[in-house]
Amino acid sequence: MTANVSLLSLATAAPPHVLKQTDALDIARRLFADRFDEFERLSAVFANTGIRERRLAQPLDWYFQPQGWPERTAAYLAAADSLFVEGASAALAAAHVEAAEVDTIVTVSSTGIATPSLEARVLGRMGFRGDVERVPVFGLGCGGGVSGLTLAARLAAGRPGSTVLFVAIELCSLAFRLDELTTANIVATALFADGGAACVLRSGQDEGPWRVEGGGQHTWPETLGVMGWNVDPSGFGVIFSQMIPPFVRLRMGEAMAGILDRLDLARADIGRFVCHPGGAKVVQALEGALGLEQGELDIEREVLADHGNMSAPTVLYVLERVLKRPPAGRLFLSALGPGFSASGLSLVPA
Repeated sequence: MTANVSLLSLATAAPPHVLKQTDALDIARRLFADRFDEFERLSAVFANTGIRERRLAQPLDWYFQPQGWPERTAAYLAAADSLFVEGASAALAAAHVEAAEVDTIVTVSSTGIATPSLEARVLGRMGFRGDVERVPVFGLGCGGGVSGLTLAARLAAGRPGSTVLFVAIELCSLAFRLDELTTANIVATALFADGGAACVLRSGQDEGPWRVEGGGQHTWPETLGVMGWNVDPSGFGVIFSQMIPPFVRLRMGEAMAGILDRLDLARADIGRFVCHPGGAKVVQALEGALGLEQGELDIEREVLADHGNMSAPTVLYVLERVLKRPPAGRLFLSALGPGFSASGLSLVPA
């Protein structure tokens, strides 16, 4: 970073509908077992994800009905607006910043389409200025919490003294598909959830307890089929490869080492990694790839158990808990997303 960028606050927001994982399995069995011969073999994934419960944007009966683009989009806009206002308001209040003081808003979301984008939809309700710069970002998926925060910090650094609001909203459950009898859809049904998070950043002043030191990305070639969306007349359909955990175990360490090197940091400089918990097997693979003791990513497992995989906001839920009992030294955020790519971001005590 070319300027001092402080993380002033972080807040999370979750939708109201709670789904226990045991209930999710019962519901999925009712919906899929009679139509998909592989379901019972795959059903163990519900217990193996490490999830106890998740939050959903819609009441359960919504998911029992076939939904098309209009219905999914209407649900996305209503829930995303609500989570944006809740998360952003909490982050601004924690930072003692008024909405009218925000100079730039970075909004990350890959689970719905909004044009005008989400920050424009809530601009009047929130009280943002008419000349606030809007930066909506689509397509980062699970990596968006880290790469979006990096982008927000760079924008803050480019204008010393400016205040940047970063918001990540993902409503993964709205892509639930009754019509896709595939392994990927069953895994997604067992794993994904909804949530939001927001951060306030300011450059040029030592205000917050943490400073953004820098960040970076690594994209592996020829990996487009690892993670992402298929788009068809009914909506998004998940692309989710079974190769992710072994790929992470073999390749993530090298990618993180490269990002650290570009920041003039070494593995020994990191006090704690703060990782996006994509699933129980991914967390275990991350511990191996990063040279951590088994069980060291305990808070990642806690967030996964309590909220499931919410895509981009999930790593910020982990960070929120880590900051309540921070270890000594730097924090290094990491996440994986479509591309297939890895993102990293260094936070250092101010």
